[in-house]
Amino acid sequence: MAEIILTTLNARFAHASFGLRYLMANMGALWDRTMLLEFDISQRVSDVLEVILAERPRIVGIGVYIWNAAESLQLVADLKRIAPQITVILGGPEVSHETDQQPIVALADYTITGEADLAFAALCRRLLAGERPLMKVIAADLPELDQIELPYDVYDDRDIAHRVVYVEASRGCPFKCEFCLSSLDVPLRQAPLDRFLAAMQRLFERGVRQFKFVDRTFNLNLKVSRAIFEFFRERYEPGLFLHFEMIPDRLPEALREPIRAFPPGALQFEVGIQTLNPAVEELISRQQEHDRIVENMRFLREETGVHVHADLIVGLPGEDIASFAAGFDQLVAMRPQEIQVGILKRPRGTPIVRHDEAWHMVYSAAPPYEVLQTKLVDYTDMQMMRRFARYWDMIANSGNFIETLPLVWGAASAFGEFMELCRALHTAEGRAHGISLHRLVEIVWLFLIEIRGLGPSEVAPRLWRDYARGGRSDVPPVLRGHLSEKDRRSVTRPATTDLPARQARQVAAREVV
Repeated sequence: MAEIILTTLNARFAHASFGLRYLMANMGALWDRTMLLEFDISQRVSDVLEVILAERPRIVGIGVYIWNAAESLQLVADLKRIAPQITVILGGPEVSHETDQQPIVALADYTITGEADLAFAALCRRLLAGERPLMKVIAADLPELDQIELPYDVYDDRDIAHRVVYVEASRGCPFKCEFCLSSLDVPLRQAPLDRFLAAMQRLFERGVRQFKFVDRTFNLNLKVSRAIFEFFRERYEPGLFLHFEMIPDRLPEALREPIRAFPPGALQFEVGIQTLNPAVEELISRQQEHDRIVENMRFLREETGVHVHADLIVGLPGEDIASFAAGFDQLVAMRPQEIQVGILKRPRGTPIVRHDEAWHMVYSAAPPYEVLQTKLVDYTDMQMMRRFARYWDMIANSGNFIETLPLVWGAASAFGEFMELCRALHTAEGRAHGISLHRLVEIVWLFLIEIRGLGPSEVAPRLWRDYARGGRSDVPPVLRGHLSEKDRRSVTRPATTDLPARQARQVAAREVV
């Protein structure tokens, strides 16, 4: 039995809770009295509650996030009905702002806002000593990273075998982009580099080969980021995969040198572009230098094997569909392997709300609080863009149509022509989920042949190579009769299965794209 339970509902099993592991690592003398229990949102809340109650805890700490807000509310409500004597403590981004408006905060005994690495254990010590703080909402003091225990030894063998291992070398963000909660996380704080690298060494020795860095601005401190690149480069072996969130206009030669040294597929950079409209950037307090972005993207595509995942946002105040389309076309021309088209969200506490009246911003009342319409994009067009985002992910980002995709737009607007494909897809299927790859191949084929007017001899070999690159040997029905023996043999399949599937397909296609 554990007196203290730390729990949350992750988006899926593979997503280990980084925050809970920080709390666990900093329980100090309460470590042996604490248990970490993780669930995911696919599980029934009644079953989650049963597991928690079986431990007969005195305190339950719950991490609340935008993806589990509804389930967490039900969990707390039912827990307090069944076992009102248990003290419930909330924490996490979803309950760190606008606390007076949230039913879950009213139901819980205490809510810790901000970074609770040290504050949670401190509150538990007071409660177990019989002291009941008067204030229900407790603002955590901002900890320096050299004050807290790092969480990496809390990852157990099951985590290492089956889950994403999250790490961070820094916290905070110096930028003020109004759509992002990280704009509130100042100042930027760096983990002690020696301690951090020692922890990475232990994870590496335990078999971790995929590291997902959650630093919001990994390449801000050039000395630290270069040291981390060099640390992993010295230990490189096939299957090593590192994910970083990078500032798009900051890649000086000091970083380019170690980045070049990694083989194709080992590095993935998530590059937040968000918008390429200068007026919109100024409106939302975003700063970025477009010329440097273009040059850095050229460098990454032409001189490195980095897998680039670039982000654009639909629905920002001041941006209409035409403006988004122009930015999308500019980004396509930079040739990142993936473009994540995201619909603007309004996480609690973000300053983006100051534009609500002027730009008629209407957001969903339910998490993740996506924008429904704006002054410049009505609801119907926003729905159209949701389908565009989903279809782009299925076709472009999947890596299943790497060679075929440029045929969709040719020399025309990538946005405009892909939107036409979206309309054809929606007309044919009436949905944006659950479409098989065979069916996607068929619809893309019909679009290119019947609407774009291309010849089968131009389309079929590309579609076949894209399809077969994923390790498939069957020929889709729509391509039968259009492939020569030479076509059927001209497939470069991934040489390794150690990389994630999308990245492996991109690496295999490098020689022909």
